[in-house]
Amino acid sequence: MDWKRLVRFVLLGSSDLEQYAILLVRVSLGLFFAISGANKLFVGSSRLSMYETLVRAEVPFPHLMTYFVSAVEFVAGCLLIVGFLSSLACVALLVDMLVAILTTRLSGMPKGIPPLNWVDDLLYFPEVLYVLFFIWLICSGPGKFSVDYWLAGKL
Repeated sequence: MDWKRLVRFVLLGSSDLEQYAILLVRVSLGLFFAISGANKLFVGSSRLSMYETLVRAEVPFPHLMTYFVSAVEFVAGCLLIVGFLSSLACVALLVDMLVAILTTRLSGMPKGIPPLNWVDDLLYFPEVLYVLFFIWLICSGPGKFSVDYWLAGKL
């Protein structure tokens, strides 16, 4: 066994595997948001739940925003799955998650807790993790296994 190579892998990871990690994260996020958006668009109970959430959060035009946010999640999720206009899709979903954090999540956080506990609670929300993934995908690009990569090669 090559110990030096193993130590380098443990310390630095493997750039040979990076494209597979990007693919896994991009497709997983895309599937999650495409399915979530489709449920909110096409399943009455999910749409109603989304509408009620927006009403409680006092989001303007909750009926219109229910369809708009659901369509953004569905379309951007589908784009991420195939890796087409990936950065644009990530920006749209990143904004969607930031609005979700600001309108529904922060208002539900306990008041008067120590700052470290507040940060801990904030980082526990899945929306924060999605934001971090979207930032990473915007910076890293959609990877070699994407329509964007193929199109960029044609240019």
